[in-house]
Amino acid sequence: MQATTPTDPRVLDAMLPFMTQLYGNPHSRTHQYGWETEEAVEKARKEVADLINADPKEIIFTSGATESNNMSIKGIARFYNKSGRKNHIITTQTEHKCVLDSCRVLQEEGFDVTYLPVKPNGLIDLEQLKKAIRPETALVSIMTVNNEIGVLQPIEEIGKICRSNKVFFHTDAAQAFGKIPLDVNKSNIDLMSISGHKIYGPKGIGALYVRRRPRVRLEPIQTGGGQERGLRSGTVPAPLVVGLGAACRIAREEMQYDSERVKRLSERLIKGITDQITHVVRNGDPEHNYPGCVNLSFAYVEGESLLMALKDMALSSGSACTSASLEPSYVLRALGAEDELAHSSIRFGIGRFTTDKEVEYAIRRVTQHVDKLREMSPLWEMVQEGIDLKTIEWAQH
Repeated sequence: MQATTPTDPRVLDAMLPFMTQLYGNPHSRTHQYGWETEEAVEKARKEVADLINADPKEIIFTSGATESNNMSIKGIARFYNKSGRKNHIITTQTEHKCVLDSCRVLQEEGFDVTYLPVKPNGLIDLEQLKKAIRPETALVSIMTVNNEIGVLQPIEEIGKICRSNKVFFHTDAAQAFGKIPLDVNKSNIDLMSISGHKIYGPKGIGALYVRRRPRVRLEPIQTGGGQERGLRSGTVPAPLVVGLGAACRIAREEMQYDSERVKRLSERLIKGITDQITHVVRNGDPEHNYPGCVNLSFAYVEGESLLMALKDMALSSGSACTSASLEPSYVLRALGAEDELAHSSIRFGIGRFTTDKEVEYAIRRVTQHVDKLREMSPLWEMVQEGIDLKTIEWAQH
């Protein structure tokens, strides 16, 4: 489940006391109300750290992964370019929009940004990364699991390359944290962005891992009371933090069970659809991926039309709808997908609370409506007659 997840009832149970009787400000050091809330916040900090093999002191609470990404990219760039010698950032063309937009802001400030292309399977070329690094490179930012196609990048190899070149490595792990094993030390990760509502925690809370040894320094975006090691001022929202901590504990304890179950349901969904429908393309590498994110393109079907027909299911299209135009997904375009196929993509999310019955329902409904929409398509009729659409010269209007 990529857009969000339902709050686990056990997470809500952990949060509720801190919304009523345990309401103290965790930064109040002169009375019991503050002490007991601070203790709960620090316990949650340790739960987050334990999930990625970090030190609790390296965890900074934020409002979510978007803020963490902004803090990492802008913070590193601005701090280490004070001398004017570290003005280069490397990222990929398939990053989350908040990473790409942060990089564009830095470009307007005079930074040079390299946007690495990806291969047709969605993975980066490690040789291209090595060639892109130069003496003035301050940061490499590459997401762990892509939010649209579920591709899992070779994080350990990227970390080795960055560490050997003395370049900081940031990864947006919003779609991976709590779902697959992560180790910031094994992977040489210097900064990691984390989101609470992607792992059955509450919305409005996230975290940023910032390495202490070797020390990583950031220019803070938000200043004030100096909370969170001076990197993120503002009162820490104790109920949300406690919820994030509980979600991390559950994720750690149940990760293997959840992973095996999600993989089984994912395989059933893909097989159930592809056994009954032809001309279906799975976007992204079939081996290096998180199985809970399945992105399929249905040739000769408009993704938006299929979504409208499946309004009772929480799906999303690879197409980004704007008020003036309908543009295909920039992620699928980066993979080299043709616009027609990019427009026909649908993203399916499978999570902890997805049932076998829901998967079977999705297979049945998708199959039914793809067949129906293709029956109305003149292009599908031509394909059935054996006509190669690429050989047709379409009249211009």
